[in-house]
Amino acid sequence: MTIQLKDEEGIRGMRVACRLAAEVLDYLEPLIKPGITTNEIDKLAHDYMVDVQGCIPAPLNYAPNGYKPYPKSICTSINHQVCHGIPNDKPLKKGDILNVDITTIKDGWHGDTSRMFSVGETSIAARRLCQLTFEAMWHGIVMVKPGARLGDIGYAIQRFAEGQGCSVVREFCGHGIGRGFHEEPQVLHYGKPGTLEELVPGMIFTIEPMINAGRRDIKELGDGWTIVTRDHSLSAQWEHTVLVTPTGYEVLTLSAGSPALPSFVTTTAC
Repeated sequence: MTIQLKDEEGIRGMRVACRLAAEVLDYLEPLIKPGITTNEIDKLAHDYMVDVQGCIPAPLNYAPNGYKPYPKSICTSINHQVCHGIPNDKPLKKGDILNVDITTIKDGWHGDTSRMFSVGETSIAARRLCQLTFEAMWHGIVMVKPGARLGDIGYAIQRFAEGQGCSVVREFCGHGIGRGFHEEPQVLHYGKPGTLEELVPGMIFTIEPMINAGRRDIKELGDGWTIVTRDHSLSAQWEHTVLVTPTGYEVLTLSAGSPALPSFVTTTAC
């Protein structure tokens, strides 16, 4: 496993790209209402990234080995869609939950983040799943410090989510990020403490748990990208990009509109 540690120049570049990605979500938040289509959201995001921020939307035409090119600038995953949902012309309806996943490229550096949005008034179960998934992500983030291991992150997420009666998707994980969209290491959202790669300063990776209200089993739709829960239960995901600092962590994908921290989190950088 070859992990690309970032020097001060790289960290500065990543801070900018990650902040810009978060600011796209800030821009979109008041626009996500019943009746808007995910295609319209995609165009709004694309134009904001390109025309306002001077960024490149990383997902557009992204084609990892074995996949056909992704056709849109963002991913939009609704209700039982787990991840990689492709924007389309179907209007969102009151009660939907929506994950919007943004990855910007600015001066060659990638910023990657996602949030859950409630479309109008949603059910208690849907709100609970979104909040628990947000907290699960942060349970992973607060484990980040030099000397900890990737297994500590996964264990913290899994223990919390399963303790709340939810399940953790295992086929998709967080990842290193920098000049490349997806770099080493892979960051599992389940695992055993004290296992896998040791964290060292300069590592930058995403933590992006996908948590299902029902069983963890998933399947891929015929478009070659969209992943859904096999039992049709609701799924939620949140994502931050995190830097390992000499004394702890720094969350890079924060902005003025980022949600308030869970009660057990005391800082976004340490």
